[in-house]
Amino acid sequence: MMKKITLLYISTCLALSSCYKLDTVPYNQVSGNTFWKTEDQALAGVLGVYNDLKKESTFGLQFSYDDLTDVGIGYDPTGLGDIIAGTFTDRTGTVTNRWKSGFDLIQRANHAISNIQKMELDADKKNNLIAESKFLRGLMYFQLSNLFGGLPIYDESVDLNKDFAELKNDKSTLEEVQNFIIQDLTFAAEHLPVKYEDKYLGRVTKGAAVALRGKVYLYQKNWVNAINDLEDIVYNKTAPYNYALSANYSSLFKMEGDQSAESIFSIQNMGGTGFPYGMPMAFYMGSRSTFGSCWNNVMPSTRFADSYENKDGSPFNWNDHYPDYNSNNEVKKAAMMATHSNGNYTHMPDTAKIRSIYANRDPRMNQSLIVPYSDYLGWNANQERNMKLILATGVNENFGQIRNNRGWLTYMWRKFVPEGNLKGALTDRAHTPINFPLIRFADVLLMLSEAYNAHGEMDKAITELNKVRSRSKMPGINSGPIFLAVTSKEDLQKRISHERKVELAAEGHRYFDLKRWNQLSEVSNNYIEKSIVGDNLVTRGYQTRHMIWPIPGAEIEMNPKLIQNQDW
Repeated sequence: MMKKITLLYISTCLALSSCYKLDTVPYNQVSGNTFWKTEDQALAGVLGVYNDLKKESTFGLQFSYDDLTDVGIGYDPTGLGDIIAGTFTDRTGTVTNRWKSGFDLIQRANHAISNIQKMELDADKKNNLIAESKFLRGLMYFQLSNLFGGLPIYDESVDLNKDFAELKNDKSTLEEVQNFIIQDLTFAAEHLPVKYEDKYLGRVTKGAAVALRGKVYLYQKNWVNAINDLEDIVYNKTAPYNYALSANYSSLFKMEGDQSAESIFSIQNMGGTGFPYGMPMAFYMGSRSTFGSCWNNVMPSTRFADSYENKDGSPFNWNDHYPDYNSNNEVKKAAMMATHSNGNYTHMPDTAKIRSIYANRDPRMNQSLIVPYSDYLGWNANQERNMKLILATGVNENFGQIRNNRGWLTYMWRKFVPEGNLKGALTDRAHTPINFPLIRFADVLLMLSEAYNAHGEMDKAITELNKVRSRSKMPGINSGPIFLAVTSKEDLQKRISHERKVELAAEGHRYFDLKRWNQLSEVSNNYIEKSIVGDNLVTRGYQTRHMIWPIPGAEIEMNPKLIQNQDW
């Protein structure tokens, strides 16, 4: 864990005689007379851009975007409750903070690029540092464009010391923004190394730039270019990337997975006393039974849990186990709920049957979710304690039970949620020391499958899709049974959509997938999210205009050249 980039940044800054504070007010003016003189200073400046990735309004809450889809539910701004309810406006903090923090990161990258270009450094080292900054700028522009559509483009020609009050460019079209991103990523791919020495683990590589460029092409529906880039990553066509699927899916979302060959680009997180450089997965995905007594603002939805297939690949149906379960809430409650008095059980359902039902599902279900009557190693009274998800009223961590902060009877996330205190590595619930993947190899395989399918190459598409299923011991598509048969491009796209949903759950992909497939309204429009036993929890207030978020009103007031998005 001592090789993470966050610690590298700290060590670098401590070693320098002069190092500007990288988490100060956005657009901080840094004098070129005192900084940007040495290679170490240049690296520290670039690492400051990396550090911005952790901010909650850039990528620090990336897992919460699943709340806006059929995968998750949430509450409060952290869980995107205002977006779920459909009550957000161009003045809502969620909207304005995403815009502002995103452009803060972009301007910080621009500042680094501009200054490094003027430095007297070895040409290869200079281009490497500029390439990292351009990748990070492109990554942030890609995120913002997927939220807001067209954007004003600012590059390194902007001098913040002179032009701070004059950032008033017109809004470029989405296509123009995407082409700008592709230019950044092409430069990055040409100048980044395939690998770094171990002490620089976590810095962006050539493979990350090529994979992200392939993703941008996929969003553009430029299937040929997407295939070229994604094939390059999968089949090592132009470089020995050597990415591979991890043998153990669940390990990817624990500390042990931080150096997996499946990771292409991840946010490097650290924790522990004196190292508050993590992301708040424990805080917002964990429950009151997690270290720090957490809030579970982000939860899996019941319909998502029900979408996991059986182990043989057949569709799951509760009615196969309990007659009338799907249509009758009383049947649900009789099958699933317990009663207790201060932790002493007065009634328990047939938990052996329930456990057997869940054990017969796609293994990723139990690796990603805490399901009813399963165990989780939590934290209580300042020590590890085994906790169980009991469906009952009045549950409490002091009784060894998992308590939902809202009192809802829901599934809980197991993925990314730390167990115990991670043997001392976790000291702050807001700084979980588990890396968060923004690009991983399974995602690339599924994107390549999608591009092949759209390009009319179904056999190749199935091959890539089945690689991901095989890792989790799920039977392949077209491997025999009728329920695994696929005969059309449309059917295969549905399979790809399902696989992306279950494979990449809680990683923040589903919202942007549904948007680009024009399917967000299908899973959102007036949908009532329910508890495991059928209670109404959240009604989605989705409107068609929500597909693209509004440009913050304050930004338009400062820059009248910005035209508000349609219907806002």
